[in-house]
Amino acid sequence: MSGTNSAFPIDLKALKPLKLDPSNPKLTDEQLATLKHNIQLMRDAIVLFTATGAARGVSGHTGGAYDTVPEVNLLLSLFNHSDEYVPILFDEAGHRVATQYLVSAIEGHIPAEHLLHYREANSKLPGHPELGLTPGIKFSSGRLGHLWPFVNGVALANRDKTVFLLGSDGSQQEGNDAEAARLAVAQNLKVKLLIDDNDVTIAGHPSEYLKGYDIAKTLSGHGLKVVTVQGEDVAALWSALVEILNYDGPAAIISKRKMAPGIADIEGTTHGHDVVPVKTALKYFEARGFPPNFAGDILNNIKPNANAYLYTGSSKELGANRVVFGEAVNKVLDKLSKEEAAKKVLVIDSDLEGSTGIKAIHQKHPEVFIPSGIMERGNLSAAAGFGFDKDKFGVFSTFAAFLEMTISEITMARLNFCNLLCHFSHSGVDEMADNTCHFGINHFFADNGLPDTQSWLYWPADANQMVKIVERVFFDRGIRFIFSTRSKVPYILKEDGKTHFFGDDYEFVPGKDEVILEGKAGYVVSFGDQLYRSYDAVLRCRQEGLDVGLINKPTLNLVDEQTIRKIGSTGFVLVVESLNQKTGLGSKFGTWLIERQLTPKYGYMGTNKEGCGGLTEQIPFQGLDPQSIILKIRQLSQ
Repeated sequence: MSGTNSAFPIDLKALKPLKLDPSNPKLTDEQLATLKHNIQLMRDAIVLFTATGAARGVSGHTGGAYDTVPEVNLLLSLFNHSDEYVPILFDEAGHRVATQYLVSAIEGHIPAEHLLHYREANSKLPGHPELGLTPGIKFSSGRLGHLWPFVNGVALANRDKTVFLLGSDGSQQEGNDAEAARLAVAQNLKVKLLIDDNDVTIAGHPSEYLKGYDIAKTLSGHGLKVVTVQGEDVAALWSALVEILNYDGPAAIISKRKMAPGIADIEGTTHGHDVVPVKTALKYFEARGFPPNFAGDILNNIKPNANAYLYTGSSKELGANRVVFGEAVNKVLDKLSKEEAAKKVLVIDSDLEGSTGIKAIHQKHPEVFIPSGIMERGNLSAAAGFGFDKDKFGVFSTFAAFLEMTISEITMARLNFCNLLCHFSHSGVDEMADNTCHFGINHFFADNGLPDTQSWLYWPADANQMVKIVERVFFDRGIRFIFSTRSKVPYILKEDGKTHFFGDDYEFVPGKDEVILEGKAGYVVSFGDQLYRSYDAVLRCRQEGLDVGLINKPTLNLVDEQTIRKIGSTGFVLVVESLNQKTGLGSKFGTWLIERQLTPKYGYMGTNKEGCGGLTEQIPFQGLDPQSIILKIRQLSQ
């Protein structure tokens, strides 16, 4: 058998049982040999099944999980020795989820063969561990910086036990960890951190972009005991673990190592942060002496899941809005001299420049760009502070899921009348294999000022509109938010099926809703990545004789009085979005209609349940595909 039908070719039962007594800081030769055997076997397994994520096009993050296998083996050996520990491998780096899935298989909660479905849709193996979804998973890691404070609480609830937390140099950049450190020391909690310090994050090396950042000095300054070792020296790592266990209070081991040690092509590089490419995985197993077809029969027979659906109303050509954002900003900056741009504009990154599109700004306009760490709250405030001057403009960018983490900073920026443009990419749920904790679905949280203040929430429908919006609002004053998806989206076409709707003759007007199609029976209101799906549904309904229209609402949080009265006077209004059904546009639009004594039949569709993993599968899973929209239109039109 080949592909995912194969048996898992690494025998997890070949792992050798081991108990380690922390009263002895030195390993015997037999213990060391057993550890090295188990470490290598588990690392081989991680390379193999995470590479299936590369093969099926869903990514997967190999390096972090691969790195920390020595620490994991030592902790498992302690759990086998005594019940003095909370036996959970808490990990604040969610992308090291491969560790959790591997341990789940080792413990018999899932069959080893199921690992070959890593990050596949509906496999219950998403990009972050989710408690209650995957058998054997003991916690949800969520986003970086969230788990140490949580683990403090676990320690407070289990004062007679030691609690371990696997950390990283990336996750330790988050401000939450500083607060957690202070509480752990103040309460003398039995929390022990094992931190993988590989000097690699998504966008680069902390030693280069965050000079002065030193984990050992930071934690020592907070009052923790800190021991620094070479992470690949298993004997030294064990001795350090014994040392911090014997310390009465919170303590940490800083394990220095290259990212993905021993994996040619990605060792020590930023590429190690993500999933190991298939070719690199095959090269790894060849170097390890495995048979030629050992991994090839599996990896070479896994293909990405293609979406063959042909949408009407939009182009076959796709545009990446998150990338186009940076290109559009460059068009604005190109009109300024380098000196004027540096004086007037600041763009600050949070280790995601390649993912949120602002890498293009870094490359073309380095004079305005600051690469920074995984510190969303502080970076947003820094960009806002730059825009405190009425003639200066700060730009901040990160994933939309992290908008929820920055609400207080957004409020302070608003109270200080700052000129701040925020780009939140990875909005909605489309192509979000990382799954629920990375859904960007609560955008209206950003519009948290009182009714006498104004924020601007913009979500372009395609790459053309992204350019037009950026160019129009870049130098507007106050706080502005622009959203984009992780997925590429097609270009919206006019009724002729050929001309781009947001072409050269299009002018974006903030606050104005846009009529894509006129309709007498009722209207669908949509925006962003759901506009082209709604367009397809509307056109197919019109072919059936139902005269339904379509409205694009690129400014999410302002009422266009003329348009709402137009559509509210018809038979029905349906809002379709990929935001949270509880907090999105649909939850507000019905109220807006009632306030104006407009009483059409009303319905709204949005993200409504935790994710299924995978990529394009997330949209139909949420019931947001064209067929689901058509059914809702038919229901409302009756």
